[in-house]
Amino acid sequence: MRRLLTTGWFLCVTTALAAQGAPPSVTFEPYTFRAANGTTVEAELGAFQVPEHRGKPTSRRITLRFVRFKSTAASPGAPIVYLAGGPGGSGIGTATGPRFPIFMALREVADVIALDQRGVGRSNDLTLCPSKASSLGRPLTREAMTAWFRTELARCFDEWTAKGMDIDGYTTRENAADIDDLRRALGVPQVNLWGISYGSHLGLAVLKYYPTAVQRVVLAGIEGLDQTVKLPSETDSLFARVQKLIDGDPEARAAYPDLPGLMRRVHTALDRSPKMVTITPAGGASPVTLTLSAFPIQLLVGGMIADPAGIAQVPALYRALDRGEFDRVAQLTYRTIAGGLSGFRGMPEAMDLASGMSAARARQVTEEAARGILGDALNFPMPHVAGLRPSLDLGDAFRAPFRSNVPSLFISGTLDGRTNVREAREEIRGFSRGTHLIVENGGHNIYEADKRVADAVVRFFKGESVPTTLRLEPPVFVK
Repeated sequence: MRRLLTTGWFLCVTTALAAQGAPPSVTFEPYTFRAANGTTVEAELGAFQVPEHRGKPTSRRITLRFVRFKSTAASPGAPIVYLAGGPGGSGIGTATGPRFPIFMALREVADVIALDQRGVGRSNDLTLCPSKASSLGRPLTREAMTAWFRTELARCFDEWTAKGMDIDGYTTRENAADIDDLRRALGVPQVNLWGISYGSHLGLAVLKYYPTAVQRVVLAGIEGLDQTVKLPSETDSLFARVQKLIDGDPEARAAYPDLPGLMRRVHTALDRSPKMVTITPAGGASPVTLTLSAFPIQLLVGGMIADPAGIAQVPALYRALDRGEFDRVAQLTYRTIAGGLSGFRGMPEAMDLASGMSAARARQVTEEAARGILGDALNFPMPHVAGLRPSLDLGDAFRAPFRSNVPSLFISGTLDGRTNVREAREEIRGFSRGTHLIVENGGHNIYEADKRVADAVVRFFKGESVPTTLRLEPPVFVK
């Protein structure tokens, strides 16, 4: 059985509550919010200030901003705060996209708040740190990319510090304290939380350290407090489920009788003899030569498997590679690596380093990566930069499990290649009032995948019953 914190957890909560002090002041101004589909709605742009690092009395203060959509209810409930994923996703930006209808529907329950977390969007007081050297001119191996990332990120940490920015304040503990300070600034006894992916990680931290501040919570794509680095064995299990779906389609089965075996064969061949590919990037004026080992392909695929639409393209991609056709994957790899390694924002890298992983999980990840289909590429740059800045690490007390009696709805998709059902069940074991909605053939970005999921979110916040299972149609694999 998992060890559950008792005395230590209570002391952490007591310390957090005792350190609150006076609530921050909040300001509002009228704001016309425009969604990506052109719809406009009158809202409010709010702002409040918090310490960048609450553990340092001389810390500078940073401004956090959010958009508040006022409730249409006659008697609104506790405000619903949206916690974006990433880390590094913008809550305000998310509200403009496919989840906009859910933001609007939730106004039937309460005010809905799209928060930009510290270091993100309108709440960003960190400067972008561009990379000084490119990793593209060398063989794209795990070792070379890891060394590049560690060197460049360490330099950026030093640059931020030299500019007076306290990167050690960009942790999920500080982020959770920001949520409680928002609650206190609003002058309400409790808030509701609605999050996804890293937002679920943050939501769990709020529940752990500020348990009386939350009324209800809906979290999807569950990332537990010791699940920042995902298990390679769970990725292998995903591909086993994908193969079963392929086997159910005679045409797909004829094309891909053994997808996991095909993927391993391609990776082995590339590691044995890396492939040099010369391409002219889209929009580029001159050719670029890439030397591809298995690792950049694994990185690329790790980014594709969050949702069923991306998963459906993976078999055809590997069949092309197996035939020696590298141009398309080289274009995709270049776009992924050139974009992802052009510079550092600070918040995403620091948040993941701070949450880290326990020693037991680190051993498990290392052992499983040696035989996993994608190795440890799914989590890059974690665990590859682990230990780079020890002062950030929140420690095992943060990562340890906890109990909660807050009414909670957890949502998982069986084709979510980022977070998985089994680890979600493990994380929510201590929730005495938790409901787990399993969406068959659902992916990571589950809220907009089907109206029934969105309806379940609204119903739960209204205090109504919700289903525990839903089924979506399986993906159609590219032949």
